[in-house]
Amino acid sequence: MSNMRECKYKKTDAFTSGNSLGNPAACVYLSAEQSLSEEEMLSIAKQHKGFVSEVVYCTERGGAGFDLVYYSSECEVPFCGHGTIACMYSLIKNSPDLLKLPEINIHTRTKGSLVIHNKIAEQDAVYISAPEPVYSDVPVSLETIAVNMGINQSVINNKYPVDFIDAGNKTLIIPIKTLDDEINIFPNEQKLKEFSLNNDIDVILIYCTDVENQAHFAHTRVFAAKYGYLEDPATGSANSAFGYYLLKNNMWDGRPITLEQGGVDKVYNTVHLSYKDNKLLFGGKATTRIDGVYYV
Repeated sequence: MSNMRECKYKKTDAFTSGNSLGNPAACVYLSAEQSLSEEEMLSIAKQHKGFVSEVVYCTERGGAGFDLVYYSSECEVPFCGHGTIACMYSLIKNSPDLLKLPEINIHTRTKGSLVIHNKIAEQDAVYISAPEPVYSDVPVSLETIAVNMGINQSVINNKYPVDFIDAGNKTLIIPIKTLDDEINIFPNEQKLKEFSLNNDIDVILIYCTDVENQAHFAHTRVFAAKYGYLEDPATGSANSAFGYYLLKNNMWDGRPITLEQGGVDKVYNTVHLSYKDNKLLFGGKATTRIDGVYYV
């Protein structure tokens, strides 16, 4: 053990609410003097396959904030919303100096600088300014989508558009007619992974305006087979893309809303969205399950 390096480590679940389990992330906290190679970061993420969705590497930048890098067991991830919520909520809540700050800056390797809005005192949550959206043409037909999702095309709600929006991850957004249809969709992981890779799709979000909790705006589910697991139980970047989708299609006026997320096999998690000063914010709370040291 003497030749190994120690890194501060937490396993934290993002977007927890009530009895929901949230979305697990492993958070490796590095001091300004510490660093890990890309090979080491991928190796650690591979060791976490099946345990967490992504691993977040958070490095202090002194007064300039924090650098965040994200890896799944397959590859580096451009942006991980739930990992950022997990990492920063825990960091801020357990640091008296950070807890006093209304805003904290983070820098991501591929999506640039973003702002963390500290609402722990008022709402027991942190919010993140989502990356600016990139709108693209949908790369596939409805028929192809249905085949690869393992669904009948008739369950797709043609009242609303299918769209393709990047707000951290390239997200294919598909409206589904009913909540019962939506929560019972379980695609084949390998087939969906090949479909995603072949069409440059990072994640797939399905949604319906039919909800279990009438206080919620919509129900969403997110599939991320490209990153080595079928379903993401609570998501920041894909729900941000969904927020931009709602704004683009005049389905939302930007006032704070809550989304419920998950399949029939889960207690639904909750994700908060708001739009202010031309910025889309997503947020939630997090629960730390493991707090210790990781040896590299």
